[in-house]
Amino acid sequence: NRDYKLDLNKGLFGTFTIVLLFLLIPKIRFFFNSTGIRWIYILLVSLISSYLLTPIASSISYKKNFLDIPNETRKIHSQATPLLGGFAVYLAFLASLSLNNIFSPDLVAIISSVTLIMLSGLFDIKYHLPASVRLFIQLLAVAIVIYAGVILKLFPKDSFLWYFNIPLTILWIVGITNSMNFFDGMDGLAAGLSIIISAFLGFLAFQNSQPFLGWVAIAMIGGCLGFLPYNFRLREDASIFLGDSGSNFLGFTLACMAIQGDWSENSTIVSIVAPLFIFSILIYDMIYITVERIISGKVTNFKEWIEYVGKDHLHHRMNALLTDRRKTVLFIYLINIAMGCSALALRNADNFDLIILVFQGIVFLIIITILERLGNKLRE
Repeated sequence: NRDYKLDLNKGLFGTFTIVLLFLLIPKIRFFFNSTGIRWIYILLVSLISSYLLTPIASSISYKKNFLDIPNETRKIHSQATPLLGGFAVYLAFLASLSLNNIFSPDLVAIISSVTLIMLSGLFDIKYHLPASVRLFIQLLAVAIVIYAGVILKLFPKDSFLWYFNIPLTILWIVGITNSMNFFDGMDGLAAGLSIIISAFLGFLAFQNSQPFLGWVAIAMIGGCLGFLPYNFRLREDASIFLGDSGSNFLGFTLACMAIQGDWSENSTIVSIVAPLFIFSILIYDMIYITVERIISGKVTNFKEWIEYVGKDHLHHRMNALLTDRRKTVLFIYLINIAMGCSALALRNADNFDLIILVFQGIVFLIIITILERLGNKLRE
């Protein structure tokens, strides 16, 4: 149906346009930078740009037929929905970084890689690329960032074990990227989780004197916040989706940010465990569905695993238990926030506190597993 109506508050749209033009004045940008509140400027530019660009992305989606058509296999929405919301977030993110001159060779490599992934997403919408091709493009994008030096530092350079950092980096980035894509199956879920994850990465970055990484996190928060009013509405379904390209952009960028950060000045173990806490929901769901699909015989080889789609993720199972999509999304938000708070507590934790916090996280995930299994029984 070509007769569509943009989800647009004209009054707020006009106000935000004026505010953005005001922020673009060089003296205004200098004021924010010189008074130590640069982060507010970054947040405002990203948020407002995303809010203004999302209706444009929606209009282009309808005109070019970039729409997500409902089906019973994996989709839970009831009407064709625009798929280019991720491009609005991506462009807002870039605009905020560009206006504030927040660039480094590593960040340029990350942006180049996600640009490749997002362009491939357009081809996927139009031509339905095989899962193997999409995976190859992701691996190529990971190769670009590894070549630029974005690589896990679990093993020191003076050891032969250093080479194990490369496959672990590939596993981390590809795993988080696809897990975020899996979570883009319910209104507001992927964008909201990206806000929460970015917020905790930003907190840790500023705590550990890494303002550059903190600014990147804030730009990501703003982009997702500007998009969320269209994607997570209290009384109506989402008017636009991130699309695979958008969720992949979020997952890939956040995974690379986690690698770039030095999350503890005093402990290598804490530096490793902290991001695991922050990303624990994504990691947990990826591991859970993989094990469950193998045990149940749904997949028997790698090809079947990468091609399998179904309604067996955390949000599907919890929705069967809670019987309300918005409550399900808020429940998963709260889980992510709780685990993120544990990551912040790790910064000043001694060895005993570290063990207690890790044990607490494991117990938390066991409780979620119990709830998931109950939800799965209800769903079946």
